Amino acid sequence: MTKQHAALTYSSYLALDEVLNAQRPRSDEHDEMLFIVIHQVYELWFKQLLHELDHLQVRLEAGDSSHAIRTLRRILTILKVTVAQIDVLETMTPSQFTSFRDRLEASSGFQSGQFRELEAVLGRRDDSVFLHYPEGTAAREKIAARMSRRSLYDSFLHYLVKHGYQVPREILERDVTKPYQPSPEVQDLLLQVYRDDEVPANVCEHLVDLDEGVQEWRYRHVKMVERTIGEKKGTGGSAGATYLRTTVHKAHFPDLWAVRNRL
Repeated sequence: MTKQHAALTYSSYLALDEVLNAQRPRSDEHDEMLFIVIHQVYELWFKQLLHELDHLQVRLEAGDSSHAIRTLRRILTILKVTVAQIDVLETMTPSQFTSFRDRLEASSGFQSGQFRELEAVLGRRDDSVFLHYPEGTAAREKIAARMSRRSLYDSFLHYLVKHGYQVPREILERDVTKPYQPSPEVQDLLLQVYRDDEVPANVCEHLVDLDEGVQEWRYRHVKMVERTIGEKKGTGGSAGATYLRTTVHKAHFPDLWAVRNRL
């Protein structure tokens, strides 16, 4: 006889007992629950974005345009949801946040390992991110692993090769643990991609949408911080809005923006 198992339910499949008991406010303030839920939901979306980006890199490197574009559309839609969540967080007034802010102690959004992983997938290569992650921690190891692999843009360049475009060998074989540097040779190639106006040009535009979507999220995030705590230091001693403003206009795919000067 086969071993009998309890019937799978909606609650057990989604592990709702664990999920719905993961909110543990440290004060009696009404708005702390919203703060916790919003940030937990962000972490879930970050997890899904990493899942989709991993799949996107595989599809790009296989030259699979249709599935790459579908995955990019899903990623873009998720990004729109993460931007919309800021609207919910902004229903909290500065005084409401201040009522429980001290309970956050040393915790800070800068400690989100998954967001640092996302930055690594998008091309960030900067050892300063490890300041918030002690050696030997799982988060540090995951970020380091991401920074040691091809970025999304590197995968895109391999996609172009699959579609017959001659990306310089030294760029394809570059040290992916170092930041990507804008390349006039790649920009010449992209100019031809756009002039051909075939499916790869559509992939290019979706990547630009992705870059713009991340910048939009960063902009909304910094404005939310400004309206909530002004120019004060962030939680955990972070630089708050001062630092966040420096990240808003950083392009992850500079070649795709530079080529627009020549189209």
